[in-house]
Amino acid sequence: MAEFKYVVIGGGMTGHAAAQGIRSVDAAGSIAIVGDEPARPYARPPLTKGLWTGQEEGSIWLPAVEGVSLRAGERAIAIDRGARRVTLEGGESLGYERLLLATGGTPRRLPFADAGVVYYRTVADYRRVRALPVGKHVAVVGGGFIGSELAASLTTAGHRVTLLFPERGIGARLFPPDLSEHLNAYYAEREVEVRPQERLTGVEARGGGFVLRTDRGELRADLVVAGLGIVPDDGLAARAGLAVDDGILVDEGLRTSDPAVFAAGDVARFPNPALGQRIRVEHEDNANRMGREAGRAMAGAAVAYRHLPFFYSDLFDLGYEAVGVLDPRLEVVADWTERFRKGVVHYLSGGRVRGVLTWGIFGKMDAARALISEPGPHDAATLRGRISG
Repeated sequence: MAEFKYVVIGGGMTGHAAAQGIRSVDAAGSIAIVGDEPARPYARPPLTKGLWTGQEEGSIWLPAVEGVSLRAGERAIAIDRGARRVTLEGGESLGYERLLLATGGTPRRLPFADAGVVYYRTVADYRRVRALPVGKHVAVVGGGFIGSELAASLTTAGHRVTLLFPERGIGARLFPPDLSEHLNAYYAEREVEVRPQERLTGVEARGGGFVLRTDRGELRADLVVAGLGIVPDDGLAARAGLAVDDGILVDEGLRTSDPAVFAAGDVARFPNPALGQRIRVEHEDNANRMGREAGRAMAGAAVAYRHLPFFYSDLFDLGYEAVGVLDPRLEVVADWTERFRKGVVHYLSGGRVRGVLTWGIFGKMDAARALISEPGPHDAATLRGRISG
């Protein structure tokens, strides 16, 4: 039975950042990282962005952290908190003094038989899609964060793309309706077949390709790729008796309901003082920062994680950064200098700014965080020109 000072369950960006955080405080303590994927830790954002526009696959691999025992391709199936042991699927048991759960999430799946659908999440998924000859027809299911990026990247790489989703516009759960529906036309101008308000009801492998059945008929494609978001992988924590609620609940020190067990990254729901509520964030900034802080906390550093993470995307020649709560059901105040090309969209509740989207403007996230922290009240007049590029 192997014994470690620190055990990290999750071999992604968060787990890797945690190992770096541990090493910044404790140069010698033994560390084990257990990851489901057979690959060593890598950066995930290029899978839908840079790898399709010239970035080499070799650039995604994260540097090894000294003294880490990497258990890639192994699954943790149980935690005995009393004995401080983690059981792996093959029967091996790892002892720990401090444990981090960086288990991330699993892709949401379609509600029917789906053999052959690529639920895009990992480098293995990227390689499968990349192996498709240029010019083939890819059906992308989902018009959210992942689906919109994939549709743009695959089109740029030379594929014929159909993008279908049940909402009225691309990114409809993030963007105000006018911007979201504008993106439909913008994608169509770039030869993406955009099929909004169309729901997939079945997929059948046929003749070396696929037939997709929708509530409007059928279409054929060479490959079906789904980007439907993720479900936090908090089952291991729940079975161990830790507090969960759409993710693993942690305090500002990133401790779970067991002070020897920490959680970070996509799976962790943490209190954010700027918003005055618990949030769970599934993006790179949070994975790296929260992972590193969790590692430092495990190694004994005093940590108060109060960071409000941002996220970003590239959609053909458009790009944006965003922070806070992006919910078009809130009051939306747009401050465009060039409509749908350059501007700032504010999301308000009760006169307070809850989220900021900078469209075609970059490097303004600190200013956006400051605005979110202000008590207000704010309206269109007070917000005009507050953040500009």
